[in-house]
Amino acid sequence: MKFAITGKGGVGKTTLTSLLAYAYAARGDTVMAIDADPSPCLGPALGFPQEQLKGIRPIAEMEELILERTGAQKGTYGAFFKINPRTDDIPDRFSALHRGIRLLELGAVEMGGSGCICPESVLLKSLVSNILLYRGEVVLLDMYAGVEHLSRATTDAVDAMLIVAEPTARSLSTAAQIRDLAGDLKLAHLYLVGSKVESQADRDFIAQNSPGLPVIGYVSADPAVRQADRTGTPVYDLSPKLVAEAQEIVAALDRIAEKA
Repeated sequence: MKFAITGKGGVGKTTLTSLLAYAYAARGDTVMAIDADPSPCLGPALGFPQEQLKGIRPIAEMEELILERTGAQKGTYGAFFKINPRTDDIPDRFSALHRGIRLLELGAVEMGGSGCICPESVLLKSLVSNILLYRGEVVLLDMYAGVEHLSRATTDAVDAMLIVAEPTARSLSTAAQIRDLAGDLKLAHLYLVGSKVESQADRDFIAQNSPGLPVIGYVSADPAVRQADRTGTPVYDLSPKLVAEAQEIVAALDRIAEKA
């Protein structure tokens, strides 16, 4: 299965991505976690050692690779370059592996569709499409905040999109925007994940104000998230409660896949 995780900035997308990555890895699945945020933070959330993180370069910053694969320099506009560059070897060559999870960083660039038409955007669009369509891992694509990426059709090959929302009106309003843009891209499998919930009242608020999206699970507010960030430890190792909630979400996704 291939999933994109998105939502308003600060709602807990990366926390959810890290929890799901370990939940899938714990049951024996191979996992690829893709950090598509211009300010990558998924690696630390997954507890990757600093020496490994220092060795990861975002693909969008690899000028020699971009030139080699597209035939044009990074940042070139209006020039001729390959629009279908080879990317199948990139994930294994430029990622890091830790505790059964492979981490790949994309870097800051507009990708695909109607936006920037430049060598790096073409390379990243081809890379993401190759990963989503042809690789056998569970893929978790941690998108950057908001909805802009959807207008550039970067998620048209995912099996499902998980929209993360806090129990606030603004967060659920962003979820509604994402739903509308995803509908324009014909992405049908959209699910809401309630984040930072502290009470049954929070769960009820999200369920009652969901913008027409099925709620597939909840992730509680937990001080372990802050502790994990401060110590560089995966929150999966610190919070049995969040682990159980992540496992419930995985089980729900399994049931959806069986019906598909």
